[in-house]
Amino acid sequence: MVVTTTRRGPNIGLRWTGKEKKMAATPQSDHMVGILRDTIVALVRRDGPDLSARQLGVFLTCYLQEGAHTVRGLAADLNVSKPAVTRALDRLGELDLARRKVDPMDRRSVLVQRTLKGAAFLRDLRAIMTEASKQPAAAGAATTRATGRRSHG
Repeated sequence: MVVTTTRRGPNIGLRWTGKEKKMAATPQSDHMVGILRDTIVALVRRDGPDLSARQLGVFLTCYLQEGAHTVRGLAADLNVSKPAVTRALDRLGELDLARRKVDPMDRRSVLVQRTLKGAAFLRDLRAIMTEASKQPAAAGAATTRATGRRSHG
């Protein structure tokens, strides 16, 4: 696997060289990937806007990791550029899932704050993932391997 870097930071996509060691699929890993897929599909099918992977990463980092979050800190945690984090926070702000506030201790710094709507979104996300995790792992994985598609039973 090769990660390329551009003027704008690390390339989003990864280029596979074919020399990587392949991880064998296990029932557990198939089940986890199935949970991820079912969760993303449920989020996309909901009414209203959906979040990109980067926006969701910023959101989850802010809500699941304790402490104050800044653009600089989020960029370092996620290994993405500060402008990318800023764009994600712009979108999260539009949706009222997070807001920015000037740090009273250092007015040059901007802190990211959680919102009630963001907390409700996280609660919904947890419920969606809990429901997705109840899907039988063996049935979903077998269907995926046999047909390339998951069953929607």
